[in-house]
Amino acid sequence: MKKVATYLSFFVLLVFMGFLYGFTTSKNGVKKVENTVVEFEAGNNNFLTHSMVDKLLIQNKKFVKNQPKRVVDLHLLETKVSENPYVEKAAVFLTINGVLKTLIKQRTPIARVINKDESYYVDKFGVKIPLSMNFSARVPLVSGVKSIKDISELINLIKVIESNDFLSKEIIAIQKNTQDEYVFTVRSGEYQIIFGKLENINVKFKKLIAFYNKALIDKTIKNYKTINVKYHNQVVCTKQKQDGE
Repeated sequence: MKKVATYLSFFVLLVFMGFLYGFTTSKNGVKKVENTVVEFEAGNNNFLTHSMVDKLLIQNKKFVKNQPKRVVDLHLLETKVSENPYVEKAAVFLTINGVLKTLIKQRTPIARVINKDESYYVDKFGVKIPLSMNFSARVPLVSGVKSIKDISELINLIKVIESNDFLSKEIIAIQKNTQDEYVFTVRSGEYQIIFGKLENINVKFKKLIAFYNKALIDKTIKNYKTINVKYHNQVVCTKQKQDGE
């Protein structure tokens, strides 16, 4: 008899908890979205503004603020935000207080590709990022890169450049010519660096750094027109023509 009473009490408790949960959920569902908050992950990019994200938080042809919480489709809103070309990842959720929060990590460009018919940024994943009226990223300008293979090569090259603090500031433009060789434009002078094909990359950069260490100290760097590191175990330079030559 005691067992029956115990089971019955447990059953009644479950029913009561279910009723309480349903009542609370129903009451919470009719509450409206009180406010929206957009937070960007720390970084240097400002492609998106808060107002731009707000324009993506549209459901039933209306801004989600003041709509009942129960009708808000978080998956739909998160998908819309994530599809924006400037967004790497996003999360959209509702707080207990009725605040719709949107957390966004913006894409980080590593280069700006300039071709005859188009210009765009690319990130470390090779994703194309359209230019923005709100923000101009300080990244190397790249020309001669067209195919997916080209972009993949470019990403690997830039990763090596970015790993060196001096080179990341010094190299401001990268050109891939018709011979599939890379040529760098630099910040410190009018000379160019002929890097050649993407072979023995680390060896070539070591030669280049060694050359810089000497040429910057003796201040001969600006005497050169080209610095060629594509040949094995040597750096070949051509000098600028002097007046009267």
